[in-house]
Amino acid sequence: MALHSTAFCFSGVGFSSRHSVTFRRGNVRASGFSSPPLVSIQRSNLQCKAFSGDGLNAAKDSSLVVCFGEMLIDFVPTTNGLSLAEAPAFKKAPGGAPANVAVGIARLGGSSAFIGKVGEDEFGYMLANILKENNVNNEGMRFDPGARTALAFVTLRNDGEREFMFYRNPSADMLLQEDELDFDLIRKAKIFHYGSISLITEPCKSAHMAAAKAAKDAGVLLSYDPNLRLPLWASAESAREGILSIWELADIIKISEEEISFLTKGEDPYDDAVVRKLFHPNLKMLLVTEGADGCRYYTKEFSGRVKGLKADAVDTTGAGDAFVAGILSQLAEDLSLLENEKQLREALKFANACGALTVMERGAIPALPTREVVENAILKSVA
Repeated sequence: MALHSTAFCFSGVGFSSRHSVTFRRGNVRASGFSSPPLVSIQRSNLQCKAFSGDGLNAAKDSSLVVCFGEMLIDFVPTTNGLSLAEAPAFKKAPGGAPANVAVGIARLGGSSAFIGKVGEDEFGYMLANILKENNVNNEGMRFDPGARTALAFVTLRNDGEREFMFYRNPSADMLLQEDELDFDLIRKAKIFHYGSISLITEPCKSAHMAAAKAAKDAGVLLSYDPNLRLPLWASAESAREGILSIWELADIIKISEEEISFLTKGEDPYDDAVVRKLFHPNLKMLLVTEGADGCRYYTKEFSGRVKGLKADAVDTTGAGDAFVAGILSQLAEDLSLLENEKQLREALKFANACGALTVMERGAIPALPTREVVENAILKSVA
C-alpha cells in the first residue's frame, strides 16, 4: 500500500529552523524559506492550478467532506528508537492532519475535498498529484511562489509513538489568505473538518475563521480535531487559548487523552466529569481516542466506550486522522448515527479499526486503509 514512498539518506548536512530542504536525485541542499525565486524544477504535466479530483461528482455532493488546513511532507526514520541525528535514512511520506483525513475518507469510498496551501515547488505539486490520485478534490488547493511546502521530521520510539521537528518559517500553509478560499466548495459540503494548526498565525488564521463561518452559515456540520502540536505555538498558554477560541463553533470534536489533560491543565482525562466540562451546549458529539484501547463517545443523550482493534504498532503517525476519516465517512452518509447509539457504536468500531490498521505501516497517507481492508480486519477480529 506504499504510496510515493522513498528513502533518503542524509549525511553531513546541517539544518537550521530557517531552512528548508530541496531534494535533487538523492542529494540534499539547504536553502532559505524567505529567499525566492525558488529553485528551478524540471517537471512534466504539472500546472500551477490545482487539479479537479475524480472524488467529487454531482452524485456524491450530498455526502462531501471538505477538509481545511495543512498538507506537508513527513520524513519518517526507517529505524525506530533512534534520534533524528542517529537515523540512517528517512522515508518520505505525504501528510498533514486535514489532508490525511481527506485521503482517508476517499480511500474508504467517500467523497472528500481539501482546501489549503503548499509551495509552488516540487513537493507541493507532488502533494497535489497525490490528492488527485486518491480521488480527493483539490480545486481548493493553492500554491505560493515565495514559500516552501512544509516539512516535518518524525522521531519514532520503539513502540511507534513519535515526536516532531517542523520546518515552516514560514511555510506555504501558513500564508493562505481569505480571498484565496473556494467558498462554493465549502458551502457544498455536508461536513467541514479542520484542526488548530491553521489558527497559529496570520493570514491563515483569518482564512480559517472565514471558512468556518461560511460553512456554519450554510448549515454545514463542523468537525474539529485540535491535533495539538505544542512546538508550533509560541507557548503552552497560547496553544490552550487558541484551541479553545473556536471550541464552541464545532458540532463534533475529537480529542485524545493527552489533549484533555492539556486543555484542563492537568485534570484526569479518564474522569467523565472532567470530559463533560469540555462538552459545550451546541455540541452533538465529543470523541476521546485512547490509542490501542479504542475510544469513548459522549452525546447529550448517551455515552460509552468502544474497544480498539489489536495491532502491532510500527508508526502511530496518522492513526487519529484515520479514525476521524472512519467516523466522518459514515456520518456523511447518515447523520442519524448521532441519535442511534447502537449504530454509532458500530461506526466507531469501524473507525477504531481504521486507526489500528494505519499504525502498522510507516507514514500517514501511505498507510491509510481501504474499506475492504477495514471490513476484513473486523471480521478476523471476531472470528
